[in-house]
Amino acid sequence: MSKLSFVAFCVEYYAEHTNQPSEKVYELFKKEKVLDLFRDDYDDLHGMSMEYMMQIIDQYLGGGHEC
Repeated sequence: MSKLSFVAFCVEYYAEHTNQPSEKVYELFKKEKVLDLFRDDYDDLHGMSMEYMMQIIDQYLGGGHEC
């Protein structure tokens, strides 16, 4: 999976996880530097389960972040 595909997949999955529009999630990820995390740690993150990934993102954002 390419990095771009991975980011898109994570945005869509997190949008579903938080019941928020993907556009708001993308803007939140950009603002809070989650996109940088995906880019910088891609090799470690892309092999994780999405459930675990959602936990990591929630923790990174300070828990269940509202968009």
